[in-house]
Amino acid sequence: MAENTVTEPVSTESTAEPFTIRFEVRSYETDHQLHLNSSVYQQFSDHSRFACVRAAGVSVDELLGGGLGPVNLETTIRYHHELVGGDQVDVSCAWEWGTGKTYRVIHEFRLPDGTLAAEVVHVSGLLQLEQRRLVADPAEQWRSRATRPELLGLQ
Repeated sequence: MAENTVTEPVSTESTAEPFTIRFEVRSYETDHQLHLNSSVYQQFSDHSRFACVRAAGVSVDELLGGGLGPVNLETTIRYHHELVGGDQVDVSCAWEWGTGKTYRVIHEFRLPDGTLAAEVVHVSGLLQLEQRRLVADPAEQWRSRATRPELLGLQ
């Protein structure tokens, strides 16, 4: 992570607002049209998600040591407003849980004035690393490891 990326969460206290972290778009992260490169949207969303997991009290090292690894099975990016070098962008991380082996993590990219720039949505799961199978109840695995499960959308 570069030194000009703000790593302090913008919001973590309220369960009404999703976990959010601010980034600055650096010139080398842009494409030929000077827009934020699509791969960087994924990097920012991954960084936001792992910062959220850490803020929730989950140790990724312990998760991996316990034989579990988070995986993205599908990623969708929807662009709404361009991001260019020098822009500040707040990337949120909200979790949606169902009853199956997968869950969704939704990232909204917003300019400081609230303008929605993009949405990145992941369909994710927790992989049992040895068996190479998704766990049946990923919500319970995350909940049992979190000291602040509400940041993961769990109670």
